[in-house]
Amino acid sequence: MAKTNPGRFFEDYTMGQVIEHAVPRTVSGGERALYHALYPARHALYSSDAFAQANGLPKSPIDDLAAFHVVFGKTVPDVSLNAVANLGYAEGRWLKPVYEGDTLRSTSEVIGLKQNSNGKTGVVYVRTRGMNQNDEVVMEYVRWVMVRKGNVDAPAPEAVVPELSKVIDPADLVIPEGLDFTNYDFTLAGEPHRWGDYEVGETIDHVDGVTLEEAEHMMATRIWQNTAKVHFDATFRPDGQRLIYGGHIISLARALSFNGLANAQMIVGLNGGAHANPAFSGLTVKAWSEVLDKAETDVPGVGAIRLRLVATRGGDPFQLRGDDGKYLPDVLLDLDYWALMPL
Repeated sequence: MAKTNPGRFFEDYTMGQVIEHAVPRTVSGGERALYHALYPARHALYSSDAFAQANGLPKSPIDDLAAFHVVFGKTVPDVSLNAVANLGYAEGRWLKPVYEGDTLRSTSEVIGLKQNSNGKTGVVYVRTRGMNQNDEVVMEYVRWVMVRKGNVDAPAPEAVVPELSKVIDPADLVIPEGLDFTNYDFTLAGEPHRWGDYEVGETIDHVDGVTLEEAEHMMATRIWQNTAKVHFDATFRPDGQRLIYGGHIISLARALSFNGLANAQMIVGLNGGAHANPAFSGLTVKAWSEVLDKAETDVPGVGAIRLRLVATRGGDPFQLRGDDGKYLPDVLLDLDYWALMPL
């Protein structure tokens, strides 16, 4: 009997299948320290217990995206070990902050399947939930992945493509219990710009850039226990390059967005996202944002702002698609999310 696990292939998934992912993980201050070492992350709420407590939280949470990476990493051996590419996200919500000492685990449900016309790959849609040690759901999201077939002669399943919301209704966003921005310290946060200072349609060039290093992206992928072969095994791709984990690009772009959006403190919703083009070491990542929408909340001093975050490998900012409607080759990431900002 074989003891090793080759991972699931497209024909191994069935509609409605529920997968309980292995290896729960207890997060610590080590995750925060390494996250801030790998990315230029400086949002005050995730850097200072005192700042977080002044805004109604018991202490500084783990960065929203660090928590996302832990939950996401649990799913890789079961969902995307044999992936060609992670294609997109939708309906993501952060439901509870994650703190040092919390233990996270993940479960996924297959909600869509569609074989590609080449007969060699197919797209798998899953809804993933991350739970803490109290079985409370801390986040949920949908993603879809292109996965190889292990047996190209395996019959194609009935195609099911789920209908997904393009935008999360602001009323469905969950604001952490106790959060209160009425005493928010803009000086300590790093910028004076509040919710009312941003206009729908406004674009922001985040100016700074980070050149991707081979060692850093592999270290990041390892800490999240993401085992996808394309990130480590240089023989797995025809071009002999290690594909950089898309979450690494998300975190870099989010950290770069501090310059111009320092007060977009908490990510609470992920409306959609696409890894437009692959990223490899040696590229320099830059970022720009567009304000897509704004919404008031019933929490003191707290507003919601919907942002498009675009990561590029250079070129002119604010350029996203060509005349053919396709992403320009310099675009690496197109992410649509809701964040919380002081009024």
